[in-house]
Amino acid sequence: MTNNETHTLMKSRIAISAIFFCYGLIFSSWAARIPTVQEKFDLSETELGTLLLMLPIGSFISLPLAGLLVAKWNSKLITQIAINLYLISLLLIGLSNNVYLLAFVLFFFGMMGNMVNIAINTQAVTLEKNYGRNIMASFHGMWSLAGFAGATIGAYMIGTDVLLKYHYAIVVVAGVIAAWISFNWLLKNDQEEGEEKPVFALPDKGLILLGVIAFCSMMAEGTMFDWSGVYFRKVVNAPEKWIGLGYTAFMISMAGTRFLADNFTKKYGIKNVIRVSGLFTVSGLLLSILFPYFITSIIGFFIVGIGVSSVIPLVFSAAGRTKTMSSGVALASISTMGFFGFLLGPPLIGFLAGWMNLQLSFSFIALMGLAVVILAGKIKTD
Repeated sequence: MTNNETHTLMKSRIAISAIFFCYGLIFSSWAARIPTVQEKFDLSETELGTLLLMLPIGSFISLPLAGLLVAKWNSKLITQIAINLYLISLLLIGLSNNVYLLAFVLFFFGMMGNMVNIAINTQAVTLEKNYGRNIMASFHGMWSLAGFAGATIGAYMIGTDVLLKYHYAIVVVAGVIAAWISFNWLLKNDQEEGEEKPVFALPDKGLILLGVIAFCSMMAEGTMFDWSGVYFRKVVNAPEKWIGLGYTAFMISMAGTRFLADNFTKKYGIKNVIRVSGLFTVSGLLLSILFPYFITSIIGFFIVGIGVSSVIPLVFSAAGRTKTMSSGVALASISTMGFFGFLLGPPLIGFLAGWMNLQLSFSFIALMGLAVVILAGKIKTD
């Protein structure tokens, strides 16, 4: 590989990383202010769960459309369109003045989020092939760093009583600038000659196993994103200006640990790392449920962040090495299954909280961590 080729790949890697960061910042900016939305519209946990259900519905509706558009044109164009519309939808969330309008906007928000997810992961898969080595974890690490940034900014905005629309306007302006600069270096061709790029393909048993693991882990991750602030307000009874600290602790540990995933896997193997990750998820959630106090809950959420951090990059890496189908198709399948878990977890917690209470509903997510532990033992990639 020549110096020019290496330089070009590096610029593309930076550009794709920037889009992942924007993607994560947009979603985390929304997630960090969910308690604000609940308070603004005076929603119960069940009503909030119903509202949050609009995101996975939008995502589900967009799946065939996103696949068709990426296959017909290319992931660069779809990334450009989707990230801009995703930013606009975030701004519209802040401007929504009634719950029905907000529900429609969240439906659109879910659609655009999945569009970005599919398009930018297609870019990442293609670049990984060009590099000839696994770099997927670094992209997901950037998404996690953005989550930490969004959580920190959100906590500050809540603590200083900044209105939602002003908070989101700042994020949108920053996102537009970063995204438009990055567009110049996204990959123009994301397909090998004659290769199709379906968004979803029916995987074999090994890939189904990886998909279920991704689903369970991302269900826990999505719940932490959407319900951390509410948990600290309703269960922990944290002071208003500190309700974002649990979410921040979760994001710090997830972002930091994700960059270490490849080294740990090289030393201990994917099966062991995923199994231990599930144990961290279970133990962190149990600590927060059994001892719902300020310090113990922060520690618990920090531990959960460690638990969910490595699972998705490692599952993606294992799926990319499958011999039964192209790595791009396999990764698209696993990504879709995991993303559904990410979006379905939060509304499910809302329904369970309405039936029981929010504290007990988190025990369901602990069961998802336990499922990861059990299923990891069946992986046959080491």
